[in-house]
Amino acid sequence: MEGSSQDFGQTQFICTSVPKDMDLCAATMQNSGPAEDLKTTVMQLRETVLQQKETIMNQKETIRELTSKLSRCESQGVLEPVAGGRKKEPGKNTMGDVSRGPTDTLAQLGQTLATLKQRLENLEQYSRNNGSVQANSLKDLLQNKIDDMEKQVLSRVNTLEDSKPGQKNDTDQRNRVESTLTSLHQRINDLEKGSKGSRPLDKFQITFPLRTNYMYAKVKKSLPEMYAFSFCLWIKSNASPGVGTPFSYAVPGQANELVLIEWGNNPMEILINDKVAKLPFIINDGKWHHICITWTTRDGVWEAFQDGVLRGTGENLAPYHPIKPNGVLVLGQEQDTLGGGFDATQAFVGELANFHIWDRKLTAGEIYNLATCNNRAQAGNVLSWSESNIDVFGGATKWTFEPCRQLN
Repeated sequence: MEGSSQDFGQTQFICTSVPKDMDLCAATMQNSGPAEDLKTTVMQLRETVLQQKETIMNQKETIRELTSKLSRCESQGVLEPVAGGRKKEPGKNTMGDVSRGPTDTLAQLGQTLATLKQRLENLEQYSRNNGSVQANSLKDLLQNKIDDMEKQVLSRVNTLEDSKPGQKNDTDQRNRVESTLTSLHQRINDLEKGSKGSRPLDKFQITFPLRTNYMYAKVKKSLPEMYAFSFCLWIKSNASPGVGTPFSYAVPGQANELVLIEWGNNPMEILINDKVAKLPFIINDGKWHHICITWTTRDGVWEAFQDGVLRGTGENLAPYHPIKPNGVLVLGQEQDTLGGGFDATQAFVGELANFHIWDRKLTAGEIYNLATCNNRAQAGNVLSWSESNIDVFGGATKWTFEPCRQLN
């Protein structure tokens, strides 16, 4: 074997027994199967180990985050030690959410309003000292903030009151919140007047942003005895179902002496001495509309105008019943008692402006002049639209408004 010897170096030989009549190449291929299976298994195990390692790393990161939050809570005194472990202090929320307790929620809302009040005081002082464009810009930003807060505050307070009726403490806090809101808006109005010089008393609208049983406006004077009347107003709402009660006039012994209401899925109605007539108005499209209604006690004849156009007529509406004097005229709510008994489901949601009342029947031409803002249009001789005649309550607000200039 000397002439044919080979140097295999470090090569190792594996001896495998095969049947005598079997092809050697086929035997080699057959014996390679277990090795390939083993290799595949090893690769799968390796991949599993890597996945588990990644999962462990993610879990460690989560644990670190939770530990960090727990440490912050402990450092802020949210958690206090008790026997055998730790317990969250009642009323606290370690994740920074608003407290779910009604009293705590109202308290937080009150604190927020107090902060806004302080900022408003600073704004007033700044406006008096400077009267600059920056001051007016700051006022506008603050007004937007208050408007947003108003909707949140009143919505939460109303929800809390509905969920837990009869709780005196919550009702008292709600009343304080309402009072603060009214004060804030009055002072914003004062600033607005100061920045614009002398705004005409009739260039305003009243906004009722939410359906509540405590947001309303009240006319300071009563109505006289009337054997005929006309009333007209600008109105804007997209509330559904029903825009609610734009106004109601109650007298002793009759809460529905004169009411304009659209409740639920019913059409808008006018009530006189609790007698009803359905009106052909369609106004809940979120656009400004001018509406007028005329009525005479003789035969109870009435007419309804929308946007200066006659839309419907009728008769036998409380015939020969004069409108009684010495009542209470409220905007935005339906009265079940004299000056009160409000029901949130009947409250008006939207905006009102230029509400006038006459003690006579207006002509179609006069109504058209009002709807088109003609300079020949006359103010109501019983009630004219003026800021000095109307007080607002519960978060209802007054804003500058000029009909036919900023419509829709």
